[in-house]
Amino acid sequence: MKLYILAIFTFIFSTNQLSAQSNPEQITAIICGKLIDGKSGKARNNAVILVAGERIIEVGDKELISPDYQLIDLSDYTVLPGMIDAHTHPLIYGDDYQTNHLKGTSAYNALHGLKVVQNWLNEGWTTIRIAGDADVNYAHFEIRDAINEGLFKGPRIFGAGHYLSITGGGGDINYISNEQSIITDGLIVDGKEEMIKTVRKEIKNGSDWIKLLVTGAFMSAGDNPQNVHFSDEEISTAVEEANRRNIPVMAHAHATKGINQAIKLGARSIEHGTFLDDESIRLFLEYDAYLIPTIYIGEYALETFDADGPQAKNVEITKKYRDASREGYKKAIKAGVKVGVGSDNVGFPPNFAANEFGQLVDLGMSPMEAIKAGTIVNAELLQKEQDLGSIEVGKLADIIATKGNPLQDISELTRVKFVMKGGELIKLEE
Repeated sequence: MKLYILAIFTFIFSTNQLSAQSNPEQITAIICGKLIDGKSGKARNNAVILVAGERIIEVGDKELISPDYQLIDLSDYTVLPGMIDAHTHPLIYGDDYQTNHLKGTSAYNALHGLKVVQNWLNEGWTTIRIAGDADVNYAHFEIRDAINEGLFKGPRIFGAGHYLSITGGGGDINYISNEQSIITDGLIVDGKEEMIKTVRKEIKNGSDWIKLLVTGAFMSAGDNPQNVHFSDEEISTAVEEANRRNIPVMAHAHATKGINQAIKLGARSIEHGTFLDDESIRLFLEYDAYLIPTIYIGEYALETFDADGPQAKNVEITKKYRDASREGYKKAIKAGVKVGVGSDNVGFPPNFAANEFGQLVDLGMSPMEAIKAGTIVNAELLQKEQDLGSIEVGKLADIIATKGNPLQDISELTRVKFVMKGGELIKLEE
């Protein structure tokens, strides 16, 4: 009977949505059991959100409700802003990911990636930032543009076209014979002139971020994450060229020197930050840079990846440095570094990404702080806080809900039951 009632409700709501599209004055009232708005320090009971078109027009009490409004009753749910994942790779798949982009065409990668991001939207991720992706072209921007044109449903997408790497770095393929010519999963950039041209090409083809592999990586073969790869001149050239077009830079950096170097030279965010130290923390605070630690993927690697398979290097390094890196993250959180949620999700099992919230709580954040890390903090990182990241008047109606209270059990965010993006109902479950 409950499923029957839900089906009727969904049908009525969908019909009303079609009516609302032709009637921009139609208002939807969302009744919240608890409301976590992304800005306040406490949840609010029995709030009501009014939505007109794609935006929130009022947040208040039940007195706001009019008989003319269509209703969504979430009085048994906790309502939150749509989640924002600041580090994703929707085109990557398979353990041996460095050559998978060669197995299918760019068209296939786009179709595969579209399904992946649609799954993420269904899980409550209304916005994602792509930290460069593995395609010989720019398939993920084709996905973004198709979603923006209304051809498909999917999350809001921002990000970089590719990850830029030195020859022999994490974006290169270092295990193929030098007699072979192969298209790498990253873009290989050596020297100032190549950097200028590559940054310009990335922006021309749709990048609203530039991604630099400043150090070696955990997952790629033949490089060392404790080595710094790009020179000061190369990094500063990338930042200067990107900033000229109002494009920020994200820096993949594990090694301490690479982290500190990238912050000082103008990177807006540090991805991973595995070997950060006290000086790194001081620099994060001084330069107002963001840290996206991507913690859960390491835990997942230890639990899941074959120690003798393509990800053997990842498993070995993660196991060796896990405890030390977690202590560094704890110190950064305690010091007030701006830490955002980034999952490094590559189409892992359902609800993979939301486990990042639990990791941040384990490292010292309160559940409310962790929720903000995946909402308003990431909106500020993206410089989209005027539209995203909180439930406030004037912002886009990106709204999710959980049956339980994530302030009591943060894992509730892996069980999102309601998703709305820009005023459009995406998902409603009991």
